Amino acid sequence: MIDKELIKKVRLIQFRSSKVVNDILAGEYKSVFKGSGMEFEEVRRYEPGDEIRSIDWNVTARMGEPYIKRFKEERDLSVMFVVDTSASGKYGNADISKNELAAQITTLLALSATKNNDKVGLLAFSDRIEKFIAPKKGTAHVLRLVSEILSLTPEGKGTDIAEALKYLAKVCKRRCLVFLISDFIDDNYEKVLRVIEKKHDIVAISLRDKQEEELPACGLVQVVDAETGEAFMVDTSSAASRREFSRIAGLQRIALEKNFKSIGIDHVGIEAGSDYIPELVKFFRVRERRRLIG
Repeated sequence: MIDKELIKKVRLIQFRSSKVVNDILAGEYKSVFKGSGMEFEEVRRYEPGDEIRSIDWNVTARMGEPYIKRFKEERDLSVMFVVDTSASGKYGNADISKNELAAQITTLLALSATKNNDKVGLLAFSDRIEKFIAPKKGTAHVLRLVSEILSLTPEGKGTDIAEALKYLAKVCKRRCLVFLISDFIDDNYEKVLRVIEKKHDIVAISLRDKQEEELPACGLVQVVDAETGEAFMVDTSSAASRREFSRIAGLQRIALEKNFKSIGIDHVGIEAGSDYIPELVKFFRVRERRRLIG
């Protein structure tokens, strides 16, 4: 892809995302993802209806009348997009690959974060760390992240989620919000994920393509694993083979959901080619309800 084509694609993603952010997602994002704490704002006279527990007794004693402390939310939140750029991400239907889908979702969420004055950063990975960009504020920085995802030619082909999470722990010492975006075609990362989840707020966004779960009936075909290079023959003319393929894919998806639930992290599943905005809005609202009741 030449530079002009890349710029055009990034600007198109930005144009489409900005409207969604302004109309739908920014408010949802702000209500769900809070800052790192509370900071002191002012001391003022007590007024009827104020919370009694907010009274500053030292100032009250000096002034001879009740005063309260007021705090405001510290909105300065760092958001890291940990994005899988392995070879399997190039797979997708005719309209969009999983890597492009990851770039679109990153744009939406990063613009929502930026609109709320949060910092955003990127950690792109395959079976190694491909790119790290420290969190910063601003729309220009968001566009840089998106450009990196779209233009990156990874050195590795496989996926090592555990290694990415370990690197994240090294470079992000303070608690941050982490969007882990991958197709999760990997093993043995759950233990590390449990450890990292205790320090950071992690949201897993799993990407899938329908063609990975439903084989078309087109005879004997050679299938090549994009990450390992392993090739094998599949008889897609067999209805039984197609059903078994879909059954295994369904079981893998269910197992993934159970893993995230057992670890205690939020999960959003998104299919390439689908309208994923409702899925993100649904996630925001479910999380907000959970926060309010518990």
